[in-house]
Amino acid sequence: MISVHTSPLASLGRADAGGMNVYIRELCCHLAPLGHQIDIFARRVDTETPDVTELCPGVNVITLTAGPAEPLHKDDLFPLLPEFANQAVLSSLRRGVRYDVVHAHYWLSGWTAHLLRRYWDTPFVTMFHTTAHMKRSSGNSTVESPQRIATERQVIDLSDSLIAANPAERADLLWRQRMRTDKVCTVPPGVDLDLFTPGDRDAARRRLGLPGDRPLVLFVGRIDPIKGIDTLVRALADWPAGGLRPRLVLIGGDLDPGGSPTGDLAAVARQADTAGIGGDVLYLGSRPQSDLPDFYRAVDVVAVPSLYESFGLVAVEAMACGRPVVASRAGGLAFTIEDGESGLLVPAADPAALATALHSVVNDVTLADRLGKAAREAAYPFSWEAVASGISHILNRLALGHRADLCCDEEIFA
Repeated sequence: MISVHTSPLASLGRADAGGMNVYIRELCCHLAPLGHQIDIFARRVDTETPDVTELCPGVNVITLTAGPAEPLHKDDLFPLLPEFANQAVLSSLRRGVRYDVVHAHYWLSGWTAHLLRRYWDTPFVTMFHTTAHMKRSSGNSTVESPQRIATERQVIDLSDSLIAANPAERADLLWRQRMRTDKVCTVPPGVDLDLFTPGDRDAARRRLGLPGDRPLVLFVGRIDPIKGIDTLVRALADWPAGGLRPRLVLIGGDLDPGGSPTGDLAAVARQADTAGIGGDVLYLGSRPQSDLPDFYRAVDVVAVPSLYESFGLVAVEAMACGRPVVASRAGGLAFTIEDGESGLLVPAADPAALATALHSVVNDVTLADRLGKAAREAAYPFSWEAVASGISHILNRLALGHRADLCCDEEIFA
């Protein structure tokens, strides 16, 4: 496994650590019992992380030095990829390891896998998690580098197989590159159905020390424009008449030693203050995934206002906990949530529509209960066991030298 820009060891909600970190960790730890021995290569961003860390039995994280041992913006990593690849080769030689197949995550890792094929002569499969083309199509204002756009196109052509997180992403990859249909497989990420389970809301609030005087809306994620936090702040600021305006519980970003928002999260706090809802926001910073189930259980509704999500892990985690979700009709969210049945979908970047949907959930107990119960049922197909089985099929076929019939006959998305 190659994950150049972010490690499964990183703290969730900080910088580039988010759903992809969870995906890699959970996928690898569920692939290992199926007979796979896995090394995950990630770039060193500090001086404390050991060179080799056991993530779970059969899975090691290999931390490689490429450039300074500090966090760098993703746009600055491309020139470091040859050095990263060289360090990966040296690591494998020192440990006497030969790999059968490489699974790359994100475009930077896909290009690295291409470089490594010269040394290892291994087939590789790429999962982009998000592409520049899909982000631009979603209306995201972030300007993607020409290097990324060009490299993604090359990685699509060079990969032996591609894994799409949802049918729309698969269709986009096929349409843009005129690819063979058997080269692009749809296997979504998963959710830990044993960790994320329903529970009593009031008991969870007491355990967490959250106030119970008003409804609670939860946001979980990286502090990134594509996550649509500005839309959520505006929605709460323009709350429809009737009922108390809820508090926003915000998990993600960094807090200073005094507990105040810092960095990108401070910009969110300034926006909330300007909008007049600063006192209604609880900034909790980054939290380990093991803490999240109680937060999902404790709130009235979970908001996922992203401009684009290839899957929407937060939405499915909340659904598994039996909580209603209001999300953007964007990317994979339109496939994981059935509007009006297992959650509510609204247009992306539409504060009024988001406010109306959130208002309807927090003020209609019958609706909230119905959505929550259906959400738990809808989350069942996304077990990590099912996801690992699908990925294992692809990896085994590639390792045996097959280039046809890579995809499973049975897909999670019907």
